[in-house]
Amino acid sequence: MAGARTYGGLRLVENGRTWELDKIEPHVSIRLKQLFPRIPKGEIPPYRLPHTDILDADLDWFTTRYPLAITDEDYAALTGGRTEFERKQAEMERILLPTYQPPAVLGLREGEIQRLYQAQAVALLQRRGKLLLGDEGGLGKTYSAGQFLCATPDALPAAVVCDPHMQKQWKEKLETHTNLRVCVIKVGTPFITKVVKGERVSVPYELPPADVYVFRISQIAGWAEIFATGLFRSAIYDEPQSLRTGAGTAKGQAAKVLSANVIYRCGLTATPIYNYGTEMWNVMQFIDDTVLGDWDDFRREWCNDLGKIRDPKALGTYLREQHAMLRRLKADVGLELPKVSRIVEHVENDAGELRSIEELAHKLAIRATTGAFTERGQAARDLDMMVRQQTGIAKAKAVAQFVRMLLEADEPVVLWGWHRQVYEIWLRELAEFHPAMYTGSETASAKCKSLDAFLAGETDLLIMSLRSGAGVDGLQHRCSTGVFGELDWSPGIHQQCVWRLDRDGQKNPVTAFFLVTDDGSDPPIMEVLGIKASEAQGVVDPHLGVQQVDTDMSNVRKLVERYLDKKRSSAKEAA
Repeated sequence: MAGARTYGGLRLVENGRTWELDKIEPHVSIRLKQLFPRIPKGEIPPYRLPHTDILDADLDWFTTRYPLAITDEDYAALTGGRTEFERKQAEMERILLPTYQPPAVLGLREGEIQRLYQAQAVALLQRRGKLLLGDEGGLGKTYSAGQFLCATPDALPAAVVCDPHMQKQWKEKLETHTNLRVCVIKVGTPFITKVVKGERVSVPYELPPADVYVFRISQIAGWAEIFATGLFRSAIYDEPQSLRTGAGTAKGQAAKVLSANVIYRCGLTATPIYNYGTEMWNVMQFIDDTVLGDWDDFRREWCNDLGKIRDPKALGTYLREQHAMLRRLKADVGLELPKVSRIVEHVENDAGELRSIEELAHKLAIRATTGAFTERGQAARDLDMMVRQQTGIAKAKAVAQFVRMLLEADEPVVLWGWHRQVYEIWLRELAEFHPAMYTGSETASAKCKSLDAFLAGETDLLIMSLRSGAGVDGLQHRCSTGVFGELDWSPGIHQQCVWRLDRDGQKNPVTAFFLVTDDGSDPPIMEVLGIKASEAQGVVDPHLGVQQVDTDMSNVRKLVERYLDKKRSSAKEAA
């Protein structure tokens, strides 16, 4: 590059970890910040960027237009990074071609097969070491994880982190599909209490020999010290959206420790975003904490002034191009089922139930807009909790009547709700059908018994909590009709529920009924669901072309405004 006109300098600093760009001319700085939004617009040279393959490729391309003074040694590092990036990209693209021929996997049980799309996920994870596998529900993400562990000797032993009700299913699926030895962890810490010579003492819990250890997500905080030893070589996070609040919680801190001390990290979820797109940054911190940069970088590059994703489609496309996220739909792999029929049915409500909270709801709405900061937040939460529960109670009998009609037609039904008081009405109204319960109030073993009873045909009605069924498999062999008796603010929760029925093995078209009422919390929730769905789907399925709605997406704010508007309308009518 000697003799060429240069526009500044480029050199490696911090022992080769960082690129420093100095003496950059003003007009070149403007173009540089457009290409690298992680450089704050108000910052002046010198600028610093990490020395990574992808940044090297972009920087090398930039210097073809605006040459920078650089030593031969540093230039070799720059072009070497670009070449390595291009090599890796070509290898990843080769794996994802329909012509890819995967090697045989040792360790699968006799008669078990590996589908091509599952083998591609295995190969991608082996090469990257970090992958969010976001295949549509029902495509066998658990099987893909098991195949990866069989095919990758240095990936064992592995730690699987899942919801409590999924421990049994992970053990059953891995042992049915593979020859891996699976241990279900039942204790919350690596110490247990024993009675020695009449005294209770705490002694270390010895892990039995196994290839895979399955932890409940509620347990991992107590195992952080063991995770830090590097005992585990792989971390598999089932439904990692449970970690969407980040490392600020005890479970999040433990997961960060686990991720930092393994070779391979994998997240398995078709719905990494339950609410808004910024959750993707938190989720990726446990899987690939480099692909989206630090939080400040992410906010500058991807978020608007309100903290929401500016272009969800672009973010989803970027994650795919970096092969940090792999997502296939059923249609992509030839397993497409008949399209799910989503039917919104309006049902009657008990107006007296909703009127009983009108005055208190109005007072909470006022406090949520005029009170002190902490008071506003608490008032909004109280309003949300109270109105959603009362809405569920007000329409509970009408929901039960609708479900009765399906059951009397010999149609097995999964009924989704959220509040215990609502469940009690359903149980009373539908007692003759002996409903099984799979909600937040049951233990993991009780949930398994309820699921087994429903699958065995001992009952045609399974009442599930909206947020208790992620990852549950087997319902598709028994049922094709789901009823949402209550709504969740998150469209991802609804989709998770539907995927319990709409998955490989389903022989009938799936129908999901959303039973809503014209009052209470249902109208604002229905409005917000459309907004949230557009952002989440834009990230996860950017090729579907879902348009983002640019609006205030505060769910509780809409509930507050609804009750303030109702009071104003009532005052006008009275006048």
